[in-house]
Amino acid sequence: MIDELNDNEFEGLKLKNQLCFPLYVCSKEIVRMYRPFLDALDMTYTQYITMMVLWEEKKISAKELGHRLFLDSGTLTPVMKSLENKGYMRRYRSPEDERVLIAELTEEGALLRQKAADIPVQMASCVKLSPEEGRQLYDLLYKIISRMENE
Repeated sequence: MIDELNDNEFEGLKLKNQLCFPLYVCSKEIVRMYRPFLDALDMTYTQYITMMVLWEEKKISAKELGHRLFLDSGTLTPVMKSLENKGYMRRYRSPEDERVLIAELTEEGALLRQKAADIPVQMASCVKLSPEEGRQLYDLLYKIISRMENE
């Protein structure tokens, strides 16, 4: 029975023909490469990208933070709670609208930025793309993200 299947009919199901697979592998491997740098800061990758937004914005609604990171509240809430327990941010309800949860960078969280400052340079040396290749990949990935957002 198995031998009777026409392989040509299922060409699209071959792993080598999937765009999602190399994206998945690259993502997983890049996050793995981050691990030693983030372990030194006692942070996960998701905590790190959350802090990147907080370093940029200082204060942001949890809803906007989730939107920026493409994370739902079920994923983001424990991340924020952990960062708050570490003293890097605080959460509170907006005085203008109690339904809005605010995430705000603390002084300790701001100091962490200096400790993390060299991580992007260290990671660039791990990936081994030229600056032009890196820019092309970045542009293509954000093109995909943008098109998926618009659907």
